[in-house]
Amino acid sequence: MIGPEHESPRPAEGEGFGDAVTFAFGDAGQGLYGSARLGLVPGDPLLASGIGLLFRDGEIAAIDATGGIELPAADWARVEAGDVSAEIVEPLKAWNVVYDGDDGGFELRFDALAEPAEVGRGAVAESAAALRGYEQLCRVTGSVRVGVRRWTVDCLGQRGHQWGAPDWDRLELARTIALWFDGGQGVALAAVRPRGAAGHDAEAVSAFLLEGDGVTAIADPRLSTVADGDGCQRRAGLELWIDEDDDEGPFRIAGEAVCGTTLDLGRLRLDCAFFAWRMDGHAGVGRYDVLRRA
Repeated sequence: MIGPEHESPRPAEGEGFGDAVTFAFGDAGQGLYGSARLGLVPGDPLLASGIGLLFRDGEIAAIDATGGIELPAADWARVEAGDVSAEIVEPLKAWNVVYDGDDGGFELRFDALAEPAEVGRGAVAESAAALRGYEQLCRVTGSVRVGVRRWTVDCLGQRGHQWGAPDWDRLELARTIALWFDGGQGVALAAVRPRGAAGHDAEAVSAFLLEGDGVTAIADPRLSTVADGDGCQRRAGLELWIDEDDDEGPFRIAGEAVCGTTLDLGRLRLDCAFFAWRMDGHAGVGRYDVLRRA
């Protein structure tokens, strides 16, 4: 069970351990999509990193990445790294995040619409990724800036907290998918592929349906992805069997990238994308990130 105590930095659990929070939002009507990530690497000294990313009308409006920032202590109550900062207003309920880049940024409040979904458990947590964490569907309000122009946003988004010590000698890639529908329903999915495996069928997958009245584990989540020549995700399909014996069949969701970019993280490569999704005639947005060995 996830409780307020999990909002504090997690104890280190081996070599290569990291602890990170991610905020993401999408306002399809105004063509604004963005994310902010803060990471902590325990040690002496304690190091922090920050990534801010903003898209406008399918193009990158601002992007900044900073690493190796020394901090005196680990505390998610408020963390700042480069142009990105975040603070907890109320554990598991509300957060503020700021990305103040030269070309653009945002000042946003994230209010949880659903209980946390513990995406890092079962096969994903037990894999070489050693991934643990939780995701929450959020209402996002505040302002977004591109150059000197500003927009007010009131849309959906997601806040996640993940930690672990992944063994990248045994991993090919890790996926994080979050979908947000206007009806207050969302999906959170995490998947990891062992090294040498060629397709989705070899991946360990964990997925949850997020709603205002609770979180439902998806018994059999199935993901398909179409990538471009550079290996970046461009289209995807989800088939979500809430119950493996459900006679009504699965939820089927189709998505297509509306914007994205690739970040060089040294040993790793991060393909970030925002997708437009459709399910039973309902439109939604969300993020689809792939972290892989470079």
